[in-house]
Amino acid sequence: MSRKFVKDLVSVITPVYNAERFIQQTLESMVAQTYENIEFILVDDCSSDSSAQIIQSFKKKYSNIVYHLQEKNMGAGVARNKALEIAKGRYVAFLDSDDLWMPEKTKCQIDLMKSTGTPLCYAAIEMIDEQSKIIKGKRSIPEECDYNLLLHNTLIATSSVIVDRNQLGDFRMPVRRGGQDYATWLMLLRGNVVAKGINEVLVKYRISKGSLSSNKFKSIKQVWDIQTHDMGIGKINALYNMVCFVKNALMKYLK
Repeated sequence: MSRKFVKDLVSVITPVYNAERFIQQTLESMVAQTYENIEFILVDDCSSDSSAQIIQSFKKKYSNIVYHLQEKNMGAGVARNKALEIAKGRYVAFLDSDDLWMPEKTKCQIDLMKSTGTPLCYAAIEMIDEQSKIIKGKRSIPEECDYNLLLHNTLIATSSVIVDRNQLGDFRMPVRRGGQDYATWLMLLRGNVVAKGINEVLVKYRISKGSLSSNKFKSIKQVWDIQTHDMGIGKINALYNMVCFVKNALMKYLK
Protein backbone atom coordinates (compact mmCIF):
# COMPACT_ATOMS: atom_id res chain seq x y z
CA MET A 1 0.00 0.00 0.00
CA SER A 2 1.43 3.39 -1.00
CA ARG A 3 2.12 5.94 1.71
CA LYS A 4 0.07 9.11 2.08
CA PHE A 5 2.24 12.17 2.53
CA VAL A 6 1.26 15.38 4.30
CA LYS A 7 0.37 18.04 1.74
CA ASP A 8 2.77 21.00 1.54
CA LEU A 9 4.93 19.64 4.39
CA VAL A 10 8.68 19.70 3.70
CA SER A 11 10.68 17.03 5.55
CA VAL A 12 14.36 17.92 5.86
CA ILE A 13 16.72 14.93 5.92
CA THR A 14 20.00 15.30 7.83
CA PRO A 15 22.36 12.42 8.69
CA VAL A 16 24.59 13.22 11.66
CA TYR A 17 27.90 11.66 12.66
CA ASN A 18 30.35 13.44 14.98
CA ALA A 19 29.20 16.81 13.67
CA GLU A 20 29.67 18.89 16.83
CA ARG A 21 31.89 21.47 15.09
CA PHE A 22 29.21 22.51 12.60
CA ILE A 23 25.80 21.13 13.62
CA GLN A 24 24.80 24.23 15.64
CA GLN A 25 25.30 26.51 12.62
CA THR A 26 23.41 24.03 10.45
CA LEU A 27 20.51 23.88 12.92
CA GLU A 28 20.41 27.68 13.10
CA SER A 29 20.08 27.85 9.31
CA MET A 30 17.32 25.22 9.46
CA VAL A 31 15.12 26.97 11.98
CA ALA A 32 15.65 30.33 10.22
CA GLN A 33 13.72 29.13 7.14
CA THR A 34 10.92 31.46 6.08
CA TYR A 35 8.86 28.47 4.89
CA GLU A 36 6.77 27.46 7.91
CA ASN A 37 5.30 24.03 7.05
CA ILE A 38 8.49 22.11 7.69
CA GLU A 39 9.93 19.32 9.86
CA PHE A 40 13.60 18.57 10.50
CA ILE A 41 14.62 14.93 10.81
CA LEU A 42 18.10 14.32 12.15
CA VAL A 43 19.33 10.73 12.22
CA ASP A 44 22.36 10.25 14.47
CA ASP A 45 24.64 7.49 13.22
CA CYS A 46 25.99 6.75 16.73
CA SER A 47 28.04 9.91 17.21
CA SER A 48 30.64 9.79 19.98
CA ASP A 49 30.87 13.57 20.40
CA SER A 50 28.39 16.18 21.66
CA SER A 51 26.20 16.22 18.51
CA ALA A 52 23.23 14.66 20.33
CA GLN A 53 23.33 17.22 23.16
CA ILE A 54 23.43 20.13 20.71
CA ILE A 55 20.47 18.72 18.77
CA GLN A 56 18.50 18.08 21.96
CA SER A 57 19.02 21.68 23.08
CA PHE A 58 17.39 22.85 19.82
CA LYS A 59 14.68 20.19 20.08
CA LYS A 60 13.54 21.69 23.38
CA LYS A 61 12.88 25.00 21.61
CA TYR A 62 11.51 23.72 18.29
CA SER A 63 8.77 21.08 18.26
CA ASN A 64 9.30 20.38 14.54
CA ILE A 65 12.73 18.81 15.15
CA VAL A 66 12.73 15.00 15.13
CA TYR A 67 15.80 13.19 16.50
CA HIS A 68 16.48 9.50 15.87
CA LEU A 69 19.50 7.56 17.16
CA GLN A 70 20.60 4.57 15.08
CA GLU A 71 21.27 1.31 16.93
CA LYS A 72 24.70 1.05 15.30
CA ASN A 73 26.87 3.01 12.89
CA MET A 74 25.84 2.12 9.34
CA GLY A 75 26.84 5.12 7.23
CA ALA A 76 25.19 8.23 5.81
CA GLY A 77 23.20 6.35 3.15
CA VAL A 78 21.44 4.14 5.70
CA ALA A 79 20.86 7.16 7.96
CA ARG A 80 19.26 9.09 5.10
CA ASN A 81 17.04 6.12 4.28
CA LYS A 82 15.91 5.89 7.90
CA ALA A 83 15.03 9.59 7.78
CA LEU A 84 13.10 9.04 4.53
CA GLU A 85 11.15 6.29 6.31
CA ILE A 86 10.31 8.64 9.20
CA ALA A 87 9.54 11.66 7.00
CA LYS A 88 5.86 12.59 6.69
CA GLY A 89 6.08 15.33 4.08
CA ARG A 90 5.13 15.26 0.43
CA TYR A 91 8.40 17.09 -0.17
CA VAL A 92 11.78 15.90 1.09
CA ALA A 93 14.81 18.17 1.25
CA PHE A 94 18.39 17.20 2.02
CA LEU A 95 20.77 19.15 4.25
CA ASP A 96 24.13 17.72 5.28
CA SER A 97 25.18 18.35 8.88
CA ASP A 98 27.97 20.78 7.96
CA ASP A 99 26.20 22.80 5.24
CA LEU A 100 24.10 25.95 5.63
CA TRP A 101 20.89 27.24 4.03
CA MET A 102 19.88 30.76 3.19
CA PRO A 103 16.63 31.70 5.03
CA GLU A 104 14.54 31.86 1.82
CA LYS A 105 15.90 28.59 0.39
CA THR A 106 12.93 26.30 1.04
CA LYS A 107 10.26 28.85 0.10
CA CYS A 108 11.96 29.78 -3.19
CA GLN A 109 12.17 26.15 -4.25
CA ILE A 110 8.66 25.14 -3.21
CA ASP A 111 7.25 28.18 -5.04
CA LEU A 112 9.12 27.11 -8.20
CA MET A 113 8.03 23.48 -7.86
CA LYS A 114 4.39 24.49 -7.50
CA SER A 115 4.48 26.94 -10.40
CA THR A 116 6.28 24.60 -12.83
CA GLY A 117 5.22 21.16 -11.64
CA THR A 118 8.79 19.92 -11.56
CA PRO A 119 9.30 16.90 -9.27
CA LEU A 120 12.90 17.77 -8.35
CA CYS A 121 14.46 21.15 -7.68
CA TYR A 122 18.05 22.18 -6.97
CA ALA A 123 19.91 25.45 -6.51
CA ALA A 124 23.27 27.16 -6.87
CA ILE A 125 25.82 27.00 -4.06
CA GLU A 126 28.89 28.79 -2.82
CA MET A 127 31.71 26.95 -1.06
CA ILE A 128 32.90 27.71 2.47
CA ASP A 129 35.78 26.39 4.56
CA GLU A 130 35.78 25.03 8.11
CA GLN A 131 35.71 28.58 9.47
CA SER A 132 32.66 29.39 7.30
CA LYS A 133 34.68 31.72 5.08
CA ILE A 134 33.81 31.74 1.39
CA ILE A 135 36.51 29.95 -0.63
CA LYS A 136 34.62 29.89 -3.94
CA GLY A 137 31.70 32.09 -4.88
CA LYS A 138 28.54 31.21 -6.74
CA ARG A 139 28.76 28.04 -8.80
CA SER A 140 26.32 28.72 -11.61
CA ILE A 141 23.91 25.98 -12.63
CA PRO A 142 21.62 25.42 -15.62
CA GLU A 143 17.94 26.08 -15.06
CA GLU A 144 17.09 22.55 -16.21
CA CYS A 145 18.78 19.19 -15.79
CA ASP A 146 17.81 15.78 -17.14
CA TYR A 147 19.35 12.30 -16.92
CA ASN A 148 21.65 12.77 -19.92
CA LEU A 149 23.05 16.06 -18.69
CA LEU A 150 23.69 14.60 -15.23
CA LEU A 151 25.73 11.77 -16.75
CA HIS A 152 28.30 14.43 -17.69
CA ASN A 153 28.17 16.51 -14.49
CA THR A 154 27.70 16.45 -10.75
CA LEU A 155 25.97 19.81 -10.88
CA ILE A 156 23.26 18.92 -8.34
CA ALA A 157 24.48 19.60 -4.79
CA THR A 158 22.83 17.34 -2.23
CA SER A 159 22.03 20.12 0.25
CA SER A 160 20.18 22.02 -2.48
CA VAL A 161 17.74 19.26 -3.46
CA ILE A 162 13.99 19.05 -2.83
CA VAL A 163 12.01 16.07 -4.19
CA ASP A 164 8.23 15.78 -4.65
CA ARG A 165 7.37 12.26 -3.47
CA ASN A 166 3.84 12.46 -4.84
CA GLN A 167 5.43 12.45 -8.29
CA LEU A 168 8.60 10.39 -7.82
CA GLY A 169 7.38 7.97 -5.17
CA ASP A 170 8.58 6.78 -1.78
CA PHE A 171 12.19 6.30 -2.91
CA ARG A 172 15.27 5.16 -1.00
CA MET A 173 18.91 5.96 -1.67
CA PRO A 174 21.25 3.21 -2.91
CA VAL A 175 23.41 2.05 0.00
CA ARG A 176 27.01 2.49 -1.08
CA ARG A 177 30.19 3.84 0.57
CA GLY A 178 30.15 7.08 -1.41
CA GLY A 179 28.15 8.82 -4.11
CA GLN A 180 24.70 7.80 -2.83
CA ASP A 181 23.43 11.25 -3.71
CA TYR A 182 24.64 11.23 -7.32
CA ALA A 183 23.28 7.68 -7.81
CA THR A 184 19.93 8.80 -6.38
CA TRP A 185 19.56 11.83 -8.66
CA LEU A 186 20.34 9.65 -11.70
CA MET A 187 17.78 7.09 -10.52
CA LEU A 188 15.09 9.75 -10.03
CA LEU A 189 15.76 11.51 -13.34
CA ARG A 190 15.49 8.36 -15.45
CA GLY A 191 12.38 8.22 -17.59
CA ASN A 192 12.31 11.74 -19.09
CA VAL A 193 12.11 13.55 -15.75
CA VAL A 194 13.35 17.15 -15.93
CA ALA A 195 14.62 18.87 -12.78
CA LYS A 196 14.50 22.65 -12.38
CA GLY A 197 17.31 24.75 -10.95
CA ILE A 198 17.40 28.14 -9.27
CA ASN A 199 20.57 29.91 -10.34
CA GLU A 200 21.09 31.89 -7.16
CA VAL A 201 23.04 30.94 -4.05
CA LEU A 202 20.68 29.28 -1.60
CA VAL A 203 23.23 26.92 0.00
CA LYS A 204 26.65 27.31 1.60
CA TYR A 205 28.47 24.05 0.89
CA ARG A 206 31.30 23.28 3.31
CA ILE A 207 34.58 21.78 2.19
CA SER A 208 36.23 20.00 5.12
CA LYS A 209 39.64 18.40 5.27
CA GLY A 210 39.42 14.69 4.55
CA SER A 211 35.86 14.86 3.22
CA LEU A 212 34.98 12.50 0.38
CA SER A 213 34.04 15.43 -1.83
CA SER A 214 37.52 16.97 -1.38
CA ASN A 215 39.18 13.93 -3.01
CA LYS A 216 38.59 14.39 -6.73
CA PHE A 217 40.12 11.05 -7.74
CA LYS A 218 37.77 9.17 -5.42
CA SER A 219 34.85 11.14 -6.82
CA ILE A 220 35.75 10.21 -10.40
CA LYS A 221 35.99 6.52 -9.50
CA GLN A 222 32.63 6.71 -7.72
CA VAL A 223 30.99 8.24 -10.80
CA TRP A 224 32.46 5.47 -12.98
CA ASP A 225 31.20 2.76 -10.60
CA ILE A 226 27.74 4.32 -10.36
CA GLN A 227 27.36 4.64 -14.13
CA THR A 228 28.67 1.17 -15.02
CA HIS A 229 27.30 -0.76 -12.04
CA ASP A 230 24.25 1.05 -10.66
CA MET A 231 22.98 2.46 -13.95
CA GLY A 232 24.12 -0.44 -16.15
CA ILE A 233 25.76 1.84 -18.72
CA GLY A 234 28.18 0.15 -21.13
CA LYS A 235 31.87 0.89 -20.62
CA ILE A 236 32.33 2.69 -23.95
CA ASN A 237 29.44 5.07 -23.26
CA ALA A 238 30.56 5.44 -19.65
CA LEU A 239 34.09 6.30 -20.80
CA TYR A 240 32.71 9.07 -23.00
CA ASN A 241 30.62 10.31 -20.08
CA MET A 242 33.71 10.31 -17.86
CA VAL A 243 35.69 12.42 -20.34
CA CYS A 244 32.84 14.95 -20.33
CA PHE A 245 32.59 14.73 -16.55
CA VAL A 246 36.30 15.43 -16.00
CA LYS A 247 36.24 18.30 -18.52
CA ASN A 248 33.22 19.88 -16.82
CA ALA A 249 34.77 19.38 -13.37
CA LEU A 250 37.97 21.09 -14.45
CA MET A 251 36.04 24.02 -15.91
CA LYS A 252 34.00 24.29 -12.72
CA TYR A 253 36.94 24.33 -10.33
CA LEU A 254 39.27 26.44 -12.45
CA LYS A 255 36.80 29.28 -12.88
